[in-house]
Amino acid sequence: MELVNNLVDYFTTLLQHGGLIFGVLLVLLESIIPALPLGVFIALNINAYGTFLGIIISWLSTCLGCYLSFLFFSIFSTRFLNRMKKKKNFNKIINRMKTINFSNLVVLIALPFTPAFAINIAAGLVGISKKKFLIALLTGKIFMITFWGLVGKSLIESVTDITSLIIASILIIIAYFISKFINKKMKIE
Repeated sequence: MELVNNLVDYFTTLLQHGGLIFGVLLVLLESIIPALPLGVFIALNINAYGTFLGIIISWLSTCLGCYLSFLFFSIFSTRFLNRMKKKKNFNKIINRMKTINFSNLVVLIALPFTPAFAINIAAGLVGISKKKFLIALLTGKIFMITFWGLVGKSLIESVTDITSLIIASILIIIAYFISKFINKKMKIE
């Protein structure tokens, strides 16, 4: 446990001395390399910059990374789709993404354990509008980032802790109702 505390202190100090750009790059890197632990990076940003600024940095960074990934797959979708059409599971995901409405997209993005890279790729490949995806991303990610910022635990602890599940559920319900409000005002469908 002491080793973990020492590592957290070391990386927190590194982020504090490196400036905000290190906090941004850390989360942006996770958006590109999905195997990296987003929850840990959010916790480090919160440790280094405080709760409010840590959440804002993490939110903007992950939104930027996800949007860049979405744009990349939007641009190269035809080539990629032709290669992947033979895979049955891939076609199921693509068909579901083609018909997803704005509120469901926000909720999907807000879920703390949904693999963001899969959503970015699928949304880019099926041609979801840039405006719809960006607004859904900005709306849903703030709740997901807030969840990880408040929970700051491992995946298994978060799934088995009733408080974490209640927080996640409340944040997802709020995200859903906000998405309905935004959809009504902006007519995004």
